[in-house]
Amino acid sequence: MRTTTLDDYKRRILRVMVHVQNHLEDPLDLERLAGVAAFSPYHFHRVWKGMVGEPLDAYVRRLRLERAATRLKTTDRPILDLALEAGYTTHEAFTRAFRAGFGRSPSEFRRDHAGERASGSDPGVPGFEPKAPEVPSLEVEIRDLETLRVAFSRHVGPYDGCGATWDRLLTWAGSEGLVGQDTRFIGMCHDDPEITPAGRVRYDACITIDRDVVPAGEFGVQTVAGGPHARTSHFGPYGELARTYVRLVGQWAPRSGRELRPLPCLEMYLNSPESTEPEDLVTDVFLPLEP
Repeated sequence: MRTTTLDDYKRRILRVMVHVQNHLEDPLDLERLAGVAAFSPYHFHRVWKGMVGEPLDAYVRRLRLERAATRLKTTDRPILDLALEAGYTTHEAFTRAFRAGFGRSPSEFRRDHAGERASGSDPGVPGFEPKAPEVPSLEVEIRDLETLRVAFSRHVGPYDGCGATWDRLLTWAGSEGLVGQDTRFIGMCHDDPEITPAGRVRYDACITIDRDVVPAGEFGVQTVAGGPHARTSHFGPYGELARTYVRLVGQWAPRSGRELRPLPCLEMYLNSPESTEPEDLVTDVFLPLEP
């Protein structure tokens, strides 16, 4: 483990925690918080989730609710004011979220804590220790990936709808004589589905090519950047890839001594879902690294 790199990641995550605490009334979008941490938006959310153990948006919602709970206990401010301050547009929406978090409505919570008043400020950020890595440890190797030319088709929408995009790409590629024994099948993942709305997630279904290809309609050509990548293998259904990403980006990377490059992760599919049971699928995941 590179302790100095882990300490650096800890400082950057703690910086975001302090920023969130001090700006709970402000918009706290991914790009803004990634900038505070000096991480690429491509990778920040997975680094956060792997180290903190909680999605970023859930963390922000929880802190806003916890602040509201503190102010219910320690002030006489109207509940609707606290609801709006916490980002809820109606009393009803705030009540539902508060009950889910605290097991009581805001008015019941205030009544149960009647008489508790404090002159101090809201609680501060506690000391931060990153979530311990999951066991068994992830097997990762650093590999220099060559620059690749690929033909591709872009899918926009939930990842579980990518199959139709692959079908169209392979039908076209087969008719053009582009699929051979050495063809590699690659997914380029531009967005994190825990951040980007499902209907806007971008994914490129790609096949490597070894000759010039003329783009046609939805089928284009692009270059996939080479250079150093961290590679690990995911065994099992594609729907469980998110867990491997969290372990690779959020738990391995902070302890690796390497900085992440602001480029999409790649998935190389080593067998076909058409002829392989989901539990037997093998996917190599490539995380771009700075040289």
